[in-house]
Amino acid sequence: MQNFFKWTCLCFLLAAAPLAVMAQDPEEVEVEQTETGPVVAPGDMPIDDVVKKEIMTQRKVLAYQPIRESDIFWEKRVWRIIDIREKMNLPFAYPEEPFFKILSDAATKGEMPVYSTEDDKFTKRLSTTDVLGMLSKTDTVITFDPETYEEKTQIVRNDINWEDVKRFRIKEIWFFDKETSTMNVRIMGIAPLIDVKDEQGNFRFERPLFWVYYPQARELFARHRVFTMGGNTNATISWEDQLEQRHFASYIYKESNVYDRKLEEYLTGVDLLMESEKIKNEIFNFEHDLWQY
Repeated sequence: MQNFFKWTCLCFLLAAAPLAVMAQDPEEVEVEQTETGPVVAPGDMPIDDVVKKEIMTQRKVLAYQPIRESDIFWEKRVWRIIDIREKMNLPFAYPEEPFFKILSDAATKGEMPVYSTEDDKFTKRLSTTDVLGMLSKTDTVITFDPETYEEKTQIVRNDINWEDVKRFRIKEIWFFDKETSTMNVRIMGIAPLIDVKDEQGNFRFERPLFWVYYPQARELFARHRVFTMGGNTNATISWEDQLEQRHFASYIYKESNVYDRKLEEYLTGVDLLMESEKIKNEIFNFEHDLWQY
């Protein structure tokens, strides 16, 4: 009977403990209040996922295998165009994190060096101020006060919308390594292209904004996830994987030649695409033609 009485008292105390906590004076509870409501501690912020994913932020990039100059038996430089409106290239235009936004944010924060488009040899590095002036423009707008009818001058800042960047240039080098008897490719640079329009909004031409030296940007690309076309949002495929594994559609618009001219300077329409396909086949057939059967 005595033991039963002790167990009854213990159960009563355990049941009353939460009530005691609830009855605590609200002034003694340390909750920071603001005008918009209580502030949630950083550790208590909601996570829009099953777990907090940090694998991508901790990834490291393996360095390229060193190659001797004497081992490069053959080499060709080509320039490609990636159009993000093609189905295979839709991940470049993923609204939550488009590829151009990754480039522009890293360039404006100084996390990634970018280079001038005066040439495509990465000779002139742009400062952060130059990049900010390139990605945003300030216009002077004259307005009138509706009450006093006084003329006022306002400075409006217009930032480049990522949706305005529909194509990218890729500079790459194909080379044959006689040490391993393999054909390899190295991406050298990436340049976003933007449309230039007249005052009436008519298209005039497109121009590159800046060049990104790809070997310097591999670490950055490895920390950003690519939205896969299969719909698996847990796929740990980075932009470095996407580019190195050639998961994009493109066409060649220029190859190294004695005139240093583009295909569009002497070809148009279907002829340009056929010549682009011809150059691609020549590169792939070069390795095959070296072997004797």
